[in-house]
Amino acid sequence: MVDRGATPAAVPPPDDWPARPELSLALNRMGSFDWDLVSGRLHLDASALAVLQVPPEAFDGRLADLAGRVPRAEAARLDALVSQALKDGSQSYGAYYRIRTDDGSLRWTYTQGRIHRDRQGRPCRIIGIVRDATEELGHTGPREPDEEHRHQTTVVEKTTAALAHARTVQDVIDFFKDPQAVQHLGSDLLVLGLVDGGRIHLVAEGPSEHFIPGTRYTRVDDNFPMSEVIRTLTPRFIESREEFAACYPWLWERIKDIGISSAAYLPLIAQGRPIGALGLLYSDSRGFTRQERNLFIVLSSSLAQSIARAMLFDQEHDLAEGLQQSMLPRRIPDIPGAQIAVRYRSARMGRDIGGDWYDVIPLPGGRVGAVIGDVQGHDTHAAAVMGQLRIVLRAYASEGHSPATVMARASSFLHELDTDRFATCSYAEADLTTGMLQLVRAGHIDPMLRHNDGTCRRLPVAGGLPLGLSAEFGRLDYPVTAVELDPGETLLLFTDGLVEQPGADLDEGMQLITALVRDGSHELQELADQLCDVGDERVGGDDMALLLLRRHGATSQAGGRLQQHIAPADPEALSAARHMIRNAVQAWGARDRADEIELVSDELATNALLHTDGPAVVTIRMVAGPDRRVRVEVEDRSSALPRRRDPGEAGVSGRGLLLVDRLADVWGVEPRGTGKSVWCEFVVPAAGGEKW
Repeated sequence: MVDRGATPAAVPPPDDWPARPELSLALNRMGSFDWDLVSGRLHLDASALAVLQVPPEAFDGRLADLAGRVPRAEAARLDALVSQALKDGSQSYGAYYRIRTDDGSLRWTYTQGRIHRDRQGRPCRIIGIVRDATEELGHTGPREPDEEHRHQTTVVEKTTAALAHARTVQDVIDFFKDPQAVQHLGSDLLVLGLVDGGRIHLVAEGPSEHFIPGTRYTRVDDNFPMSEVIRTLTPRFIESREEFAACYPWLWERIKDIGISSAAYLPLIAQGRPIGALGLLYSDSRGFTRQERNLFIVLSSSLAQSIARAMLFDQEHDLAEGLQQSMLPRRIPDIPGAQIAVRYRSARMGRDIGGDWYDVIPLPGGRVGAVIGDVQGHDTHAAAVMGQLRIVLRAYASEGHSPATVMARASSFLHELDTDRFATCSYAEADLTTGMLQLVRAGHIDPMLRHNDGTCRRLPVAGGLPLGLSAEFGRLDYPVTAVELDPGETLLLFTDGLVEQPGADLDEGMQLITALVRDGSHELQELADQLCDVGDERVGGDDMALLLLRRHGATSQAGGRLQQHIAPADPEALSAARHMIRNAVQAWGARDRADEIELVSDELATNALLHTDGPAVVTIRMVAGPDRRVRVEVEDRSSALPRRRDPGEAGVSGRGLLLVDRLADVWGVEPRGTGKSVWCEFVVPAAGGEKW
């Protein structure tokens, strides 16, 4: 028997006395952590891992390794609390939260951290402890005054932190519909009503929804506690069942059987006007102390600010989305020979809508232009810039300029605007009679092509710099890629919001969409909806535009036909015509005669511009017959016929038609109404390469 009256020196201590710190921590279910904010590495000792019930082999020093243990709502609240401490210069923080155990139940945990900062005051490290708080918070006896104060303060902190992530009114409503909201607020039941058009709309009830008939919409002058606090802008505290029955008999008759004995109804006031009311209902009769009443006033003020901020956010989003929609085409024209589907989805993150757009432009000669683009940024300014770009692109294309010229002029226009924004864009000009596509890309994602058998592939399109940047750096050359679109094939143009996902590689998104297009509906509108549905499911904050163009009709035996309008004194259009000729002969397998065809075409177009007062139209196409022939036509508005003449040994002109006669297999002149067409043909060998 130990003599309790003996001096410390008379009784020797245990062999392991004093206990080591790690033993003390382990016995009290407490562990330590060290979080390096610079590298992101997190160290948890064995006791901390045991508290969090994380096997050591499942922890690799990353915060993400703990994601499965902390419920989403708890993680959001804890993240908001730590972020606030880092921002406001705090030296430490502490928080209670729950973790999910191996059996799926929830258990309370407490963490406390000390924030270390560098010489510039930037947080660089957090060292702290984590402990099991189940017994502490599971205590059901009466709280001491200080403990009660801490509990009430925690209620406000938890609720405010949880609502910090609510950006829209629906986010706020979802929070109050969550069963955890009742736990946050410490009540047995809650109801939330918002003022809507002079009435009070009951938008949330927790922990389960069973709206009482006649209470979903009520008037401000009705005899309801929620109506009263909105009229008087004063909280209403009901402390017993008898008081409830005496003051609100109609409501009491309908709720007396659900076990409610007391309640606190709080007005939600923002900028001096009521925007709603919150009711906290309790199963036991209780007297609300002055401290509790003051706490509820603080709580209602915080909730009102969150809801008012969400309302403003919704209004700004509606305004921005309305501006965005007004900038897009009101209707897509009916295009003979093609079926078209377009879709636009604004970003899901609040008002983050931007400059994504699409357009379909009917062009002469059975052609159609298809545009997809994305202006940098996610605000109303991006939407306004998008609207201006859409208009000028449409104007340049309608004037008859080549795709390369359309893109170059649009880039110059954007550069001259008073804006620091740039834009990515893809423009496709399709001849629906022959199926020939001319594609130009300005820093945008490559389009896709769906074949008749359902297979889908990415179209590699040569590209230039984004619009605005190419003009700033003087690189306005946009190469044209020629592609043949067979009847039934579908061209897919889209913005990066469809395929990009934060933290994921772009190729993964492209592969996902490729598989979806391959297995998707053959009906074009349904396919567009399916693509949008997948885009909505992917995590991201970007808007998305989509344009599908499917060609109808039979294959033309005469092959492709491309056309370029060249205005007088327009060297860009003349250069674009050269690009068109070069790409066409390569696509049709006429590479052996490419130089001859390009040289003759350039000579005819230059002559038309030099010797007439108007524009010229260059057309190149395949001609049906026993052999494969490429035909080039240059049409102008002059009726004067060209003639061959001898330039002499010292002459510097007059050799154009001699060159045409020498290089072309056959050539001639045809009257065309008020003008003429000079044409030439080249016999080319059978195409042996694969189709572009």
